[in-house]
Amino acid sequence: MPNLYGLVQGEANAIQPGKRPLSSMSPTIVTKDSKPVIVVGTPGGSRIITALLQTMINAIDYDMNAQEAADMPRFHQQWLPDLTNLENYALSPDTRKILERMGHKFGPPQPANHLAVIIIGAPSLTAKPVGNNRFYGANDPRRNTGLAGGY
Repeated sequence: MPNLYGLVQGEANAIQPGKRPLSSMSPTIVTKDSKPVIVVGTPGGSRIITALLQTMINAIDYDMNAQEAADMPRFHQQWLPDLTNLENYALSPDTRKILERMGHKFGPPQPANHLAVIIIGAPSLTAKPVGNNRFYGANDPRRNTGLAGGY
């Protein structure tokens, strides 16, 4: 039977004493030259992996700072149901039309994750440090239930 997030369960994930529950929990540390440069995590069931990956891509490939990477619109696809959930502005209207003609089905955004991300060393991966600041954190604005703070 599908769970709360529409994921199909199996016997290997049955709830039994001594077994671990099915989870996609993936707190992530990204390293460069064996040193941590990004720490990112979120609750959110089946959306965890896509939220983390898209945030890391934003920081690594698009050189966004922590808050920009957390703020960007996201999409989520998990095969069953065969529907891609889109936040506003995640795709341009012309890209969405092209994908729809190819057979993709789109739905509204799912409930928001609460993502937190820290970039270590500078505001972005290619920036220079600012004064003695070492950690640059961001809180996901979708739920507004946390704060990136430090000392």
